[in-house]
Amino acid sequence: MTLLPRAELRKVTEQPAFPTFSVRLTRLVNRFQPSPETVVLFLAVLIGGGTGMGVVTFHYLIELIHRLMLENFMGAIAHWGAWTLACVPILGGLIVGLMRWRTQDFGPGLSTLIASQGTEVTRQLRPVTKMLAASVSLGSGASLGPEGPSVEVGANLGMLMSQVMQVSQERQRLLLGAGAAAGLAAGFNAPIAGVFFALEVVLGATSFASSAVSVVLLAAVVAGLVAQIGLGTQPAFALPVYQVISPLELPLYLGLGLGASLISLTYTQSIGLAKACFEGKVPGFEFLGRIPLPIHPIIGGAIVGIVALKLPQILGIGYGTIEAMLQDVKFSLSLLVVLLIVKLLMTAISAGSGFVGGVFAPAMFLGASFGAAYAKILALLIPGIAAQMAAPPAYAMVGMAAVLAASVRAPLTSILLLFELTRDYRIVLPLMAAVGLSFWLVERMKPTFNSNSNLQQIGLAELKDEKVEILSSIFVEDAMLSCPKKLPATMKVLEAALEMTRDRHMSALVIDEAERLVGILSLENINSALSVWEYPNFQTEIQAQISNQSLMEICSTELVYAYWNEPLSEALDRMSVRGLQQLPVVARDNHERILGLLQKDQIALTCNLAVTRKAIHHYLPVTQKTGIAIRQ
Repeated sequence: MTLLPRAELRKVTEQPAFPTFSVRLTRLVNRFQPSPETVVLFLAVLIGGGTGMGVVTFHYLIELIHRLMLENFMGAIAHWGAWTLACVPILGGLIVGLMRWRTQDFGPGLSTLIASQGTEVTRQLRPVTKMLAASVSLGSGASLGPEGPSVEVGANLGMLMSQVMQVSQERQRLLLGAGAAAGLAAGFNAPIAGVFFALEVVLGATSFASSAVSVVLLAAVVAGLVAQIGLGTQPAFALPVYQVISPLELPLYLGLGLGASLISLTYTQSIGLAKACFEGKVPGFEFLGRIPLPIHPIIGGAIVGIVALKLPQILGIGYGTIEAMLQDVKFSLSLLVVLLIVKLLMTAISAGSGFVGGVFAPAMFLGASFGAAYAKILALLIPGIAAQMAAPPAYAMVGMAAVLAASVRAPLTSILLLFELTRDYRIVLPLMAAVGLSFWLVERMKPTFNSNSNLQQIGLAELKDEKVEILSSIFVEDAMLSCPKKLPATMKVLEAALEMTRDRHMSALVIDEAERLVGILSLENINSALSVWEYPNFQTEIQAQISNQSLMEICSTELVYAYWNEPLSEALDRMSVRGLQQLPVVARDNHERILGLLQKDQIALTCNLAVTRKAIHHYLPVTQKTGIAIRQ
């Protein structure tokens, strides 16, 4: 066995995912010596154009497969009876199952791409395979939507270009957001909503005031232009003119937002439950976990097909049914409620069984049916109110945005999407009321923590899934300083400043005479108290005040605690939500008893050491492995 020299080994391990194309493109770009900003804008144009063409191709594939299934295939077997309609989703499930058997999986989704920024793209054809699987799923009637795959087409292209050009992690994240914006802009023909989706969901709120906006805008504009050339200038579906009957309707829209939060929470939880059922993790459904994965789409297709015999409206994307609700086609209240419940269940089964598609379109279907039903219920419960409120389509439109916002946790995107589709400013106030309340309630009932954002704050955003599992197994006691700096509450500020600078401490715990915790002191507290030079006219008075000021007067006494035996990830979430750099570690039964101090730089060190121990564990002899303590 020949070992490579160290330099050659480094070349092998660090080679890009697409060496030949990457080198050629990099040499071509470097020949013109452009600035980094110019390179990123150039890539944004490429991502926007490529995403636009990808989304156009995706939509034509859906139409082609839909026509093959419902015209050619159904035309050949329809003479056997009406029950043959159920064969269409089953055939789609069979094709998707064969694709899953052949490729094992279709690559990462958008959430995984966001969480795994910095990792290599090793299978560049996965997005193409996933787009084909989504085309078959949606064309054969799976109860999902095309927007999710459209966004992933752009996000994958953005990640692909960042890997080809070997850009920094920060610019990689920016190009990923540009691709996501381009995908939504092309899918809905709504470039403004696409931009805000990228800034709100992919990049995070901190990017609103950065140069990221120009890159995301450029990609969305180019993708929207290409999509309009390929698919036409009309929006995804036509919405009616919004009606304003009375300003007193606003409380009714708040009630709509309340109901939408419950619908969206049930919707997202149902999808998770369905996936757990097909994985055999739910009592009573263990047998599904023993069935091979390629068979799951066939089971899901059979269920959807059988239900479609009675309710064909639940098949496929559902834009036609949504437009019918919005054009005030007569839907009875009972039919709206049945469609709401059945569509929710069929979407969960379609996603859980392995069909490929997005959750945007089903969320809008549920919102439209719920909004229209809500208006009809109000008219029944409160006689005479119908003359003082808009028609059901108005509530259906607002319901679409409210359920979508709470389902995908993107309120601004949902408001702008409906505003962009209706192009009517009068809908904004009801939209803001319903969407804001719906999103707020879901966040209170089911809060989300951005673990990737937390990892970025401590310099570990490049961790892969298996390393994140290591992080989740670390406890506070592994990362805390067991002998933190302690200062008496009666100590003077200047004396404490001298001691902390001498001992090189960033923070200290403030204790009373009985050594009980009363506060926490940071260098920022001391620097703020010592800022005499900012007030030259009052220098003498401030110096006299500082000479008599104690730590108790400047330290933070409103404390947030960590406990020695809790997972480190929970303490990190607590720190991130409040923007804290350290937490005192105390006993659960006595918050005045100090056990240690938890600091972010120490957390980063502990996590990196755990990852390194895990890595070297595989290279050591068995006798040496026992000397490495790794908490599992």
